[in-house]
Amino acid sequence: MNVTLENERLRIGVKSKGAELLSVFNKQNQLEYMWSGDPTFWGKTSPVLFPIVGMLKDDTFVYQDKKYQLSRHGFARDAEFDLLPSENNRLNFTLRSSTESLLRYPFDFQLTISYLLEENFLKVLYTVENKGKEKMYFSLGAHPAFNVPLISDSTYNDHYLLFNKIETAPRWPISGGGLIESDPVSFLNNSDTIKLDKALFAQDAIVLKHLASDRVSLRCSTHPYGFDFIFEGFPYLGIWAAKNADFVCIEPWCGIADSVNHTQDLVSKEGIEIVNPAESWSRMWKVQFY
Repeated sequence: MNVTLENERLRIGVKSKGAELLSVFNKQNQLEYMWSGDPTFWGKTSPVLFPIVGMLKDDTFVYQDKKYQLSRHGFARDAEFDLLPSENNRLNFTLRSSTESLLRYPFDFQLTISYLLEENFLKVLYTVENKGKEKMYFSLGAHPAFNVPLISDSTYNDHYLLFNKIETAPRWPISGGGLIESDPVSFLNNSDTIKLDKALFAQDAIVLKHLASDRVSLRCSTHPYGFDFIFEGFPYLGIWAAKNADFVCIEPWCGIADSVNHTQDLVSKEGIEIVNPAESWSRMWKVQFY
């Protein structure tokens, strides 16, 4: 099921499978900002990463001496969410743990994803509720893919990403098995700019940790269109595109793939989030389109 939400400036489309954002159309400049999901390159548009981000070592984690298996990015992106009663400027989707999910992930949870429109802002809110009787360990991340180039008169290489603070931050390479290597490599050196080039992603995503910035903007040297992506409260950031594809993913994460040296213990996993019984956890990212 696909649903739409719109105001005087933006119209978005979301599907109930994975509560996945499909479209962001700017009524003022008549531009579509989201990747089409062309399966020739990458058949998704904005998958939700839960209850893990990235790969587990051998697709396995250990909790209370028991092994569980989860594939890359977890199961929420392929699950059917329930659409809650609609509000004027907001769509709410919810996913609840099930007998099947408990076999792969032993926590009783409710995940709610809300899409809100305010003027030319899209806000995406994640709320994780612990419905069980013990601490819940999880990761959560976003993976939206945006069209690059935004208009036909520009090229991929005309675009760049601009952070709101000067950064000196290494890139953490991803192994052939999808794990984080133990040693980073030099990447941002007293700079606030990443010039987009498809060669950047030849060896998978750019993974950055604990940036000073909480905002990154897509800009172009040949036209004024773009967006500001605000990711306050997310300690990791992935930037990725499929080979030769005309998009860039901006991926704020609370959590990260296992390192090549990880023991597979869920509790000690880097970046793991914790929510106590009967409590909730939330994060929001938002984008201003222009």
